[in-house]
Amino acid sequence: MSTKSAKDVQFFVNDKAGVVSGLLNRPSTATALLVLAHGAGAGMRHRFMEDVASKLAEREIATLRYQFPYMEKRTKRPDSEVVLLETVRAAVANAKKHAGDLPIFAGGKSMGGRMTSLAAAREPLDGVRGLVYFGFPLHAVGRPGAERGQHLAEVGLPMLFLQGSRDALADLKLLKPLCQKLERAKLLVVSGGDHSFHMLKSSKKSDEEVLDEIVNQAADWIEKNG
Repeated sequence: MSTKSAKDVQFFVNDKAGVVSGLLNRPSTATALLVLAHGAGAGMRHRFMEDVASKLAEREIATLRYQFPYMEKRTKRPDSEVVLLETVRAAVANAKKHAGDLPIFAGGKSMGGRMTSLAAAREPLDGVRGLVYFGFPLHAVGRPGAERGQHLAEVGLPMLFLQGSRDALADLKLLKPLCQKLERAKLLVVSGGDHSFHMLKSSKKSDEEVLDEIVNQAADWIEKNG
């Protein structure tokens, strides 16, 4: 299934946020479903999200991408943390309706992954077997620190971190020891990749090749933990 044939879905978050949209890619041969949240600056139809969903479908991994309410309303400022976390929970609940007997995983790009991890740390996400982060935002640009990752110890699920070595939002000197302290975490570093896995020309690897690499790593990890 390509992203062009994805099924439009909608689900209710709360009275204030209302209803948000989602896109379900569910290959007929799917072996698992990943609930995939977007980053702060671009929604579920961003090229990165489209490509990840399409490539995961080729690996028989279904995806449910969804909008946070602020993105649904086409505003630039993200919702409050409370609303973001409620949206994650609503998305997982909606995914369960589509998953059937497929094992469910959750995560996302940058902020979407972090909000998913916060939701899971505060209260278990029903039915979710593991979390996948495409560029975990450990700190703001130019302000290295590990405070944003302290809650990860409370998640209690297997976690996969896919991280570029040049990621300005995650100093590996901070992220590596943090992941080492987590009993069920795996960190896979893309040498030369930035926060969005864009590569330097000197790396002799294209963005497309790297995207194939991280999607295959994610698919392998999901299959192992499914």
